[in-house]
Amino acid sequence: MIVLASNNKGKSEEIKSILKPLGIEVKNLYEMNIDIDILETGSTFEENAIIKAKAIANIINMPVLADDSGLMIDALNGFPGIYSARFALPITDYKIKNAMIIEKMNNITNRKACFICCMALVYPNKEPQVFTGKIEGEIIEEQKGNNGFGFDPIFFVPKYKMTIAEMNDDLKNHISHRYLAASALMEYLKEHPLEEE
Repeated sequence: MIVLASNNKGKSEEIKSILKPLGIEVKNLYEMNIDIDILETGSTFEENAIIKAKAIANIINMPVLADDSGLMIDALNGFPGIYSARFALPITDYKIKNAMIIEKMNNITNRKACFICCMALVYPNKEPQVFTGKIEGEIIEEQKGNNGFGFDPIFFVPKYKMTIAEMNDDLKNHISHRYLAASALMEYLKEHPLEEE
């Protein structure tokens, strides 16, 4: 079993679905009855993922997977980046946050953006293993789609001519930044099964 250092339901379901073929049980913090606030003090997605995974691994002495992911917009110098989840606090409603992003992009012609996901797998007393995924896209001028979470409704993928929130789960789970990071994680776990650690 791997413990996912997150309470985000959408993220948890996505990672559980991705790792299901390996037969690995994944439980999030809520399912493990762990209630802890972890300060993300890193300056990169990788650093924050490691910080979160280590904090939980030190408590439960089990393998822990943490991810830090976010949206990076070229014309805004990578904003919101590592602050994607908290740039608008106390506002947490992504419909409002997405509207704020759209407003920031008003009259900007360069709409290029990317989603990045860094996953850190931490075993007690071992060096973290980090896996990264990235998907390129564009910020559109209005929110479209209901089948996603976070910034999915404003992230348009030209190859598929739709936002991530307009994609069905099967497509999203095979192209997303989280899927790409998890695919690298899966390859690692095939060569280093949990029971051998």
